[in-house]
Amino acid sequence: MAEHQAGKQKNDNGMKETVVAVNRVAKVVKGGKRFSFSALVVIGDGAGKVGCGLGKANEVQSAIQKGTAQANKSLISVCLKDSTIPHEIIGISGAGKVFLKPAAPGTGVIAGGSVRAVLEAVGIKDILSKSMRSSNPFNVVYATLNALSSLRSKEEIAKIRNKEVADI
Repeated sequence: MAEHQAGKQKNDNGMKETVVAVNRVAKVVKGGKRFSFSALVVIGDGAGKVGCGLGKANEVQSAIQKGTAQANKSLISVCLKDSTIPHEIIGISGAGKVFLKPAAPGTGVIAGGSVRAVLEAVGIKDILSKSMRSSNPFNVVYATLNALSSLRSKEEIAKIRNKEVADI
């Protein structure tokens, strides 16, 4: 089905799957502690589509499968300009705040772990990013997705304003 390498996987429908975080949660019950797991999974086709999902289960593998299924349902399209993004943007989710800035070709992905997973899944090759406030991978991933979903191309903005692209 897929080759597994350092949390990254390619599933059968051509999507890159990355496990960003696995959390062990303990519930204290009368007889002791009951453990369960939550997994944050990011998937993308490397050409402008990305999604993330949170799966919770009693085993890690089941949590990852549930997260992948959730991520498949929450795919969004991202506006790209060549190998980067069209403009600077800030995304916020909870206490997580992520700043994304387009970069010249050849720069590479300058990003931390959680942000990098999302950007590589989308297929962005050149970008600068700064994760501010929270370091919680869940909030950082959601903030990055918030920023990417808010991106607009010049054509979209011109259409909204009823103007020509040259006027903007």
